[in-house]
Amino acid sequence: MKAQKETHFNFPNQSNFYKGKVRDVYTIADQFMVMVVSDRISAFDVVLPEAIPFKGQVLNQIAAKFLAATQDIVPNWVLDVPDPMVTIGRICEPFKVEMVIRGYLAGHAWREYSAGKRSVCGVSLPEGLKENDKLPQPIITPTTKASVGHDEDISKEDILAKGIVSITDYEQLEQYTYALYQRGTEIAAKSGLILVDTKYEFGKANGVIYLIDEIHTPDSSRYFYAEGYQERQDNNEPQKQLSKEFVRKWLIENGFQGKDGQVVPEMTPEIVNSISERYIELYEKIVGETFIKADADAISSRIETNVLKALETL
Repeated sequence: MKAQKETHFNFPNQSNFYKGKVRDVYTIADQFMVMVVSDRISAFDVVLPEAIPFKGQVLNQIAAKFLAATQDIVPNWVLDVPDPMVTIGRICEPFKVEMVIRGYLAGHAWREYSAGKRSVCGVSLPEGLKENDKLPQPIITPTTKASVGHDEDISKEDILAKGIVSITDYEQLEQYTYALYQRGTEIAAKSGLILVDTKYEFGKANGVIYLIDEIHTPDSSRYFYAEGYQERQDNNEPQKQLSKEFVRKWLIENGFQGKDGQVVPEMTPEIVNSISERYIELYEKIVGETFIKADADAISSRIETNVLKALETL
């Protein structure tokens, strides 16, 4: 199977290019962004050597569906989705925080809690909770948006004290975050899933706050299967997850956690194909629709043709 590891386009009026871990972002006339979601995959802040067929399409199409399903809550950056792997949108000035929201005690929050902390990002947590328990109510645990290295936990109080976001804007971001999580929870429930935690990024253009980047994808969110959730909790069993945790697990089992001196295990064609199949499964479970594979014979030409056609209409 073919995959698109990277792109090297030169679009009309292109004014900038940025290569992220997974996304190639082209700026057009300092007004629009062409975001190509490549098939690269990262874990532990490391881009793995092999690209995963259809992963970019999975992420781009999940995000497109959820952005469309939440635009009554908050306007978003999207102007067009001209190709299965591409979104074109307006340029926004990003807020330098990620709004992480958690409905359950899992992942990083559980690690902090199990280490004895009863406050995460300034939010108090009750005694007596165990891993994957539902929280009394969803909590927002923001992180700083690091341009280099790891994002770091930060409290609302510190965000305001340091002037990272104004109080008016931050309170609006909070409202949007709670409302988006509620909508995401409702949509997940229809597919037999629990939206455990997720993150949202926002930006501003012409004084208006927009939802940017991707939302509710397996790269930015954690899902549990709803069926059997309570029984597993009662029996102190691990929850059945729907996220890219399976990739991290495979890496850990093969001696890699992104630490100095560690080497990424060999990604055989069998491993690559199995990861691709899992991403397609994630899509079908989260979206509730059959995944239709885009033509992969000449991915780069297809993307370029579709983007050029879309740019003519902007």
